[in-house]
Amino acid sequence: MTFHGEGPVWSSRWGELRWVDMLAGDVMSLGADGTVGRRHVGGVAAALRPRRGGGAVIAVERGFALEDADGAITVLPELWSDDGVRMNEGGCDPEGRFYCGSMAYGKTAGAGALYRLDPDGSTVVVLDGVTISNGLDWSPDGGLAYYVDTATQEVVVFDFDGAGGLTGRRTFASIPPEDGAPDGLTVDAEGGVWVALNQGGAVRRYTPGGALDEVVEVPVRGVTACAFGSPGLDELFISTSREGLPAGDDSPAGSLFRAMVGVKGRPVREFAG
Repeated sequence: MTFHGEGPVWSSRWGELRWVDMLAGDVMSLGADGTVGRRHVGGVAAALRPRRGGGAVIAVERGFALEDADGAITVLPELWSDDGVRMNEGGCDPEGRFYCGSMAYGKTAGAGALYRLDPDGSTVVVLDGVTISNGLDWSPDGGLAYYVDTATQEVVVFDFDGAGGLTGRRTFASIPPEDGAPDGLTVDAEGGVWVALNQGGAVRRYTPGGALDEVVEVPVRGVTACAFGSPGLDELFISTSREGLPAGDDSPAGSLFRAMVGVKGRPVREFAG
């Protein structure tokens, strides 16, 4: 159980699923035998991806940290000093660069940005003026990137290449507010885009053409993110949150859910640094 579960990711390098209890600053793990682990990494643990040399890259409150294969963690220099802004969600591009976007704790409009951490440790802002930088993943061929700024109620799609980065932004899918707010997302092996609907109690699949194709209902409203896992990449793991619930709520919010959806994911893209 987590308070604010986010960002599940399966790695054959780890041999397990990991996700974060974001505001507790903990990385969670689910072993092949069902054992759940918890490791504290900082004030905030926003997102993570495996490193090609072992370990993980982790987005922490105001920047990035690198976990080595032996578990040692090196926190990189902070990217900003404003303690009212934190990292939120991210992913790796086909070039092996790690992106993570920020948001204000108070959800101030335009206070966030999307940062890219390159393998040499340098960083660059690739999008600014965003409000709640959220889900990000690439098409199977790497030519498209799907991205959510939750406040827009949209999933957008960019053209992508390693040199030019993100270009040609356009709407991929619009989410009516009454259906929930778009949060984390993942792309399956067929190019379908799975989007978690926070306060909507569901994950939706959209075809590569942007048509609503499938809905997986979850028995809590605070659905935050999703990813394919297991050795066969044939199970959809869904993280959820207890944020905003009243004291004494006994719902399964904060739990990690699993669904069999009849389609497979693709191996996670790793950080090259």
